[in-house]
Amino acid sequence: MPKARIASLAQPCDGLLIIAALSLLLTGWVMVTSASTEVASGLTGNPYYFSIRHGIFVLVSMTAAILVSRVPLAWWRVNGPFLLLVGMALLLLVLLVGREVNGSRRWLSIPGVPFNLQASEVAKLCLITYMAGYLERFLPQVRTEWGAFLRPLMIIALFALLLIFEPDYGAVVVMTGCVMGMLLMAGAPFIRFLLLLVGVGALGFYIAIAEPYRLARLTSFADPWADQFASGYQLTQALIAYGRGHWLGLGLGNSVQKLFYLPEAHTDFVFAVIAEELGLFGAVAVVGLFALLIYRAFKVGRRAELAQLPFAAYLSYGIALVIGSQAFINIAVSTGMLPTKGLTLPLLSYGGSSLLVSGAMIGLLLRVDSETRQAIRRASPAAPRSDSRTTSSRARSA
Repeated sequence: MPKARIASLAQPCDGLLIIAALSLLLTGWVMVTSASTEVASGLTGNPYYFSIRHGIFVLVSMTAAILVSRVPLAWWRVNGPFLLLVGMALLLLVLLVGREVNGSRRWLSIPGVPFNLQASEVAKLCLITYMAGYLERFLPQVRTEWGAFLRPLMIIALFALLLIFEPDYGAVVVMTGCVMGMLLMAGAPFIRFLLLLVGVGALGFYIAIAEPYRLARLTSFADPWADQFASGYQLTQALIAYGRGHWLGLGLGNSVQKLFYLPEAHTDFVFAVIAEELGLFGAVAVVGLFALLIYRAFKVGRRAELAQLPFAAYLSYGIALVIGSQAFINIAVSTGMLPTKGLTLPLLSYGGSSLLVSGAMIGLLLRVDSETRQAIRRASPAAPRSDSRTTSSRARSA
């Protein structure tokens, strides 16, 4: 008798997707607890202050995933334009009444809510939902007409303008990459992307050198040790953490860099603490979990595309691209592959908004998977019982 696989169509949902998401969530809780004890003790007197809050965020994230997975995709499809307006309104509102932290105005304080809402996190989900509906409606035109191809880029340009005023350049990169990736997955001609790459590259170069602090980040990224106590401080401390980890790490809770050496150890640079305490094998295992999650998300999208469910397919592709690009950028920044950006590691870093939206994205993937499986079962009627009895009797006789 063949064994049932946890990700096969015979199962009610993609088990590997759930395992990867839960493993990342729980690993993040453990590592945030380890990375934040000294900072929390110094700031609040309670070494588990951030751990308790993160645990609450994890529960809220799991609840959001469950609730979102119960919402039919038809609701998201119909309300895509409205959600796009909600995302723009939040980005505009944060510029007017947002809370400023470390020179950036990215957060909204909501009365009665025990955490600040990061508008760009919600805007990502809103943009993905709208883009999936847009590609479903105008797929032939996107593949053949420049106008249909450029309209989404005009929307992302407006999003980028609002994000630059915050400023939040990491979110600009993630959203732009997501939209471009969704257009590519939709079958838009590759030559268009090459032409746009030249223009975007020139604009990015101008933005990078327009402000002294951005140029300092680029130069410190190229040689962080040249100014290791100023612009290169974060990166050099992260690299020291990687070097101390070796193969097996120093052991859980034994990180030295988290002791006020590495800034934002439980948020933007939590992966460096993972590498220091769990070593190369632990860091590679976390990367493997992200790879599994992103692979299963693309698999869910591809299955939906083959089942003639374009909205579900492009929604899955967009979620996979957002999680994958944000995880890659965060890890690349902490390892010195990219200039420093303020991006959290999805499902791992401390932060209520990031975990809440990530949970909602996982819930959407589960909903896509569920509706796709239902569509496949409806399109593939079961064989007659007589045939199945004949087959089983033949098998027993053999």
